[in-house]
Amino acid sequence: MVGVESRSIVKVTNSSAIRNTDNVCTESPLSLSVCFDNVEHSLGLLMRTPGDDFNLIRGLLYSEGIISNNSEIEKIELDLNIHKVTLSKNSIFDPDKHIRKLTMTSSCGICGKDSISNLLHLHGPNLSNKININMEIISNAIQSLKNGQVMFSETGGTHACARLDKDGNLIHLSEDVGRHNAMDKLIGNALLNNKIPINDEIVIVSGRCSFELVQKSLRAGFPIILALGAPTSLAVDIAMEHGMTLACFVKENKITVFSGSRRIMLHQ
Repeated sequence: MVGVESRSIVKVTNSSAIRNTDNVCTESPLSLSVCFDNVEHSLGLLMRTPGDDFNLIRGLLYSEGIISNNSEIEKIELDLNIHKVTLSKNSIFDPDKHIRKLTMTSSCGICGKDSISNLLHLHGPNLSNKININMEIISNAIQSLKNGQVMFSETGGTHACARLDKDGNLIHLSEDVGRHNAMDKLIGNALLNNKIPINDEIVIVSGRCSFELVQKSLRAGFPIILALGAPTSLAVDIAMEHGMTLACFVKENKITVFSGSRRIMLHQ
């Protein structure tokens, strides 16, 4: 399976040490550059799980405001772990804003940025107020996420983000060692299929919900984000500012709503 590798291990207990093998998720660097107006600019390195690189790149460029639609990408060239994107002249790429100075690790979606101010001012579409969900739909969403995490079932080491319809049924799911990469892959797939902006859909994330996940979700147009883990303070503040529904510590029988409770129905 792409994104999964085998490594030798020793399982140790109080009475034994047994040699075996175990599966781990792949983490490897991707060197990314963009060619704009016949000038090539390096965007630096990002650590990711390979296997869905084209959608990862599309989603990343969209989330950071480098492109506004898929047609602004003329081509993506791949040479092992080196990727070059040629942008059309319609792209709003700005080297001073978009070039990262450091490696972006699998745990940090904004590493290498001089400032998050540019991300804070990236606005997406108006969020829909037509979608409402209840605990049954949330339970379906949790099950859809769990059923779709193929790499996690093999390794226990990946994050997942999933698009769900208004009933909590799976539309698409992406996995990666980095939660922000999983979100970019998800958005890149939607962009490729002309599903951006998102309207009456839910996005669910497998771990904690940090600022960059909310920012990327807002940019794509998700009105509701569910997280199995905790939110950060900035994630809550940005969700509240934009009227997004943010529900965390999501379980089949209870949730904690930090923003936008109007989209949560208490009764069937």
